[in-house]
Amino acid sequence: MNDASGRNGVPVANTSVKGPVVLFIGTSLTAGYGLSPDQAYPAVIQRLSQEAGLPIAVVNAGVSGETSAGALHRIDWVLRTPADVVVIETGANDGLRGLSVAAAQSNIDAIVGRVRKAKPAVPVLLVQMEAPPNLGAEYTARFHEMYGEIAKDRGATLVPFLLDSVVGRPALNQRDGVHPNAAGAQMVAQNIWRSLEPVIRSLPRPARHVAQSTLHGTVSGME
Repeated sequence: MNDASGRNGVPVANTSVKGPVVLFIGTSLTAGYGLSPDQAYPAVIQRLSQEAGLPIAVVNAGVSGETSAGALHRIDWVLRTPADVVVIETGANDGLRGLSVAAAQSNIDAIVGRVRKAKPAVPVLLVQMEAPPNLGAEYTARFHEMYGEIAKDRGATLVPFLLDSVVGRPALNQRDGVHPNAAGAQMVAQNIWRSLEPVIRSLPRPARHVAQSTLHGTVSGME
C-alpha cells in the first residue's frame, strides 16, 4: 500500500519503504476516487517498482474535484514534503468544465515552475490530459497542445495520456464513466510507469529521502 489515511483524511507516506520518494500531485484520478487506497494507481505503481527491483515510496497528494487553479493554490504547501521525483496530474477538471485553456496553461506552467524553484534538482513528470470531444475540435486541440508546450518550456518529462486505453471502455471504468475501476487503475499505473521507470533508474542510489511526511488531502468526487 502506498499510503494510509490518517485522521481528517491526511495521507501518510509508507515509512517502511527505503527508496526514492515519488510525490503524486493530482485530482480524483490520482486520489483513487471510488477505490480503496491500495487500488489507486500510485499504490499500484509502488508495487510495480518493487517487482522491477526499484522500490519507491509514494505520497498520494491527489485531491478530488480540483482544477488547475486549486492545484496552484496549494502547491507551495504540498511541496513541503521531501520528494525525489514529482508527478503532476492536473487539468482534467478544467477540461470537463470547459474552462479557459489559456488560464489552465498559465496555472499548470506556474505549478511546474513552483516545483522547479522549490526542488531544482528533482525530476518533474507532467501527465498529459485531454478535454472531452464535445467541447469542439479547436478547444480539444489547444488543450492537448498546452501540455507539450509546458513540458518543453520547463524541462519536464511529458507522460502520455493518463487514461490511454482506459477511457471509453466500460469494463475499465466505474459507473460514472469517468473514473477508472480497479482494473482500469492497473492500466493507468502501467501507462505512467513506462515513463517513470527510466527516471527512477537514473536517480543516484541510495535515495536521498525516506518517506516520512504527511500531507493533507480529501477524497470526494471529480466534478
